[in-house]
Amino acid sequence: MSDSETAPGAPKPPGDDTRMPPEAGRIASGYAFAGPALDLGALLWDGRCLPGARIRVPLPMLNRHGLVAGATGTGKTKTLQLVAEQLSAQGVPVFLADVKGDLSGISAPGVPGDRIGARAAEVRQDWAPAGFPAEFYALGGMGHGVPVRATVTSFGPVLLSKVLELNQTQEQSLGLIFHYADTKGLELIDLKDLRAVVAFLTSEEGKQELRGIGGLSTATAGVILRSLTAFEAQGMADFFGEPEFDTSEFLRRADDGRGIVSVLELPAVQDRPRLFSTFLMWLLADLFHDLPEVGDVDKPELVFFFDEAHLLFNGASKAFLESVTQTVRLIRSKGVGVFFVTQTPKDVPADVLGQLGNRVQHALRAFTPDDQKALRATVRTFPDSAYDLEEVLTGLGIGEAVVTVLGESGAPTPVAATRLRAPESLMGPVAGPDLDRAVRESPLHARYAQAVDRESAYEKLTGAQAARAARAAQAAETGAAQPAPSPGREPERPRGGGRGRGAGEEPSVIEQVVGSGVFRSLARSVGTQLGREITRSLFGTARRRR
Repeated sequence: MSDSETAPGAPKPPGDDTRMPPEAGRIASGYAFAGPALDLGALLWDGRCLPGARIRVPLPMLNRHGLVAGATGTGKTKTLQLVAEQLSAQGVPVFLADVKGDLSGISAPGVPGDRIGARAAEVRQDWAPAGFPAEFYALGGMGHGVPVRATVTSFGPVLLSKVLELNQTQEQSLGLIFHYADTKGLELIDLKDLRAVVAFLTSEEGKQELRGIGGLSTATAGVILRSLTAFEAQGMADFFGEPEFDTSEFLRRADDGRGIVSVLELPAVQDRPRLFSTFLMWLLADLFHDLPEVGDVDKPELVFFFDEAHLLFNGASKAFLESVTQTVRLIRSKGVGVFFVTQTPKDVPADVLGQLGNRVQHALRAFTPDDQKALRATVRTFPDSAYDLEEVLTGLGIGEAVVTVLGESGAPTPVAATRLRAPESLMGPVAGPDLDRAVRESPLHARYAQAVDRESAYEKLTGAQAARAARAAQAAETGAAQPAPSPGREPERPRGGGRGRGAGEEPSVIEQVVGSGVFRSLARSVGTQLGREITRSLFGTARRRR
């Protein structure tokens, strides 16, 4: 191959456009990567689109996280759709949190039109309509999609304490409640199970159970119960339950090798950001302790896009923000990339923003003093640039953005105003009947669609209470009432004789629990001896076998 030739698929050298100014050529050279990369668009310089200057992001750098920001209507959603398409084509699974409900179109081919044709010609894009393999999910079955549920047991006390905004003492008490339930085989599947255990431990019978390991005050229990009630009012009752969703489903690829795009439909929870943020924390924590350390890889194992990220952080507790920051920092080494999509960078906390190596900034408005202040703050977050960014950011059109990414060496690329390519899939939602049909035909539908309410802590404790009441009533009738044992306590035995339970005595509730299939299943699931506490991760979530 002569020096003047270019390898197939390699980026064209910046000098192939003879009209390219020297400064534009310098910017373009910062995006001339040798390895696999995603095409974002073409360089804008001095009001002109330079199609020979391709703006790209290296595929291996997508696990260094990123931000897509811009005012409403500037094209953010189409940008993440563009990137998600190319990731799927490269064999990378993608997760899209779709708050507005307009990303389902990624599964269907786009519709040709004059505007798409003009954009493709401007940026030298060989546009062809294409749909991509997709699965559709909904939190707890709230809306279209395969239901996504988690059990309270797997969610864990630390994570639940954070979303309930409990203080340190209350968090420790909740941990004590989980410890008791774990060791006694009272499996916490849904929120009514947790409420039942808390109510029992504050009863006269239950107080004896925790007396030897610290106890649980009535005031603290009341706070926890009130927090759970408020939590349920935001729709959380549907999220907790079985069958529990296996997050490894998000890592699948289609038969043709393309990454499956997992679209979590969230329009039903726009006004309930805690539901959204709770799911995010559980999902990332669950993936974090299940995925192996891989370090730097040729391409990510999975890339997340969280649209409308301001819903995630608005009103978030300090503990929640700390958890997100830690997770974003550490999950990169698991091969997972996280992109936040929002209106302005100030919507993302500074500690999280500092972890985001790739930036696509759409137009910002500066109509008010607050807007102008936000604009100046955004400009300061970019590297030094050949552009007047305050002017450029307020003058960008729809589908245009200012870009800087991490190059193949890990150093930031020059800031580049960019005219973005057009997505090849449908830019809008698919029709409701088509979406419902895709969900029904999914191989995951049979596995997760039908909720299951099997015997767990609530049923055990309410059954024990009914049994005690029946025995008390019977004893009152015969005039020989006997105190009923409580869960977890062995019946008192005569000190000298060592005699066991008499032939006519009922087994204690804890004996019933320990002998139950639920307890044996739980013990087998954690691979431990009877009575050992469930192994939990650094985030407080219970580990599950895949």
